[in-house]
Amino acid sequence: MTAHTVSGTAEYLALVRRRRLYGAILVALFFVLFASGFTVAEDRNAGGFLDGLHRIFDFPKEIFAEAFTNWQNLPRLFVAAIPSLIETLNIAAIATLFGGLLGMALAFLSTRGLALWPRLTPVFRRIMDTMRAVPEIVIALVLIFLLGVGPVPAMIAIAFHTAGALGKLFSEAAENVDLKPVEGLASVGGNWFQRIWFGVMPQVAPNWSSYALLRFEINIRASAILGFVGAGGLGYDLKTALQWGQGKYDQVVAIFAILFLTIMIVDHLSDRARQRLVKGGALV
Repeated sequence: MTAHTVSGTAEYLALVRRRRLYGAILVALFFVLFASGFTVAEDRNAGGFLDGLHRIFDFPKEIFAEAFTNWQNLPRLFVAAIPSLIETLNIAAIATLFGGLLGMALAFLSTRGLALWPRLTPVFRRIMDTMRAVPEIVIALVLIFLLGVGPVPAMIAIAFHTAGALGKLFSEAAENVDLKPVEGLASVGGNWFQRIWFGVMPQVAPNWSSYALLRFEINIRASAILGFVGAGGLGYDLKTALQWGQGKYDQVVAIFAILFLTIMIVDHLSDRARQRLVKGGALV
């Protein structure tokens, strides 16, 4: 065994040891943060978490017991929830559309090698970071205070967050494109828009469409959650039913059922569509 081989083996073993050490430090740090966070939360709770753990299923049991007793009302309540479901889907779809369009613009303005104003690339990246950092519910609460209760604050809040999230994903996909078509268009006098539209878009369109479909699934859940703060849709109906308490639990179960089925169907269809877009698979 040569000295060079021995030296290479020693360097490799040292690298493995360093990685294991870093991994152990990260795991230990995670457990320390977990334990400290749990302790702080436990001290601030009105009651102890472990003391009430045995009652965790009491409330779901009460809800499903009442729904089972009034099972004959479920089909009617299921149908009655469809208008709110449509509103929830509309919020998610419009927010995904506008957020995706804004995300496309931010992606091209923040992608290295493709940006229209290269010096402003860090600025647009920080803008996307800010848009992702602010939770939808915070934006929705502010907009509800300004605009009043309704679906519009939810749509704007979700679109704002979607633009930041999709802009980041779109930018990363655009950074990996083959620049030869872009350079070819530039050599024959193509302007920036023509280089992007004909040289970049055909390459990134499948991945971008896949990301947008995935975000649409996320936005359906987000629009239902924002309903709890008065943004309309299924979430608002669910909040109202829970506030009424006993006597409305059959409606709670109906809303949960229609929301669960909708998300499951959308997840299945969008998964098939993403496979076809990215891998060229069949939709069946």
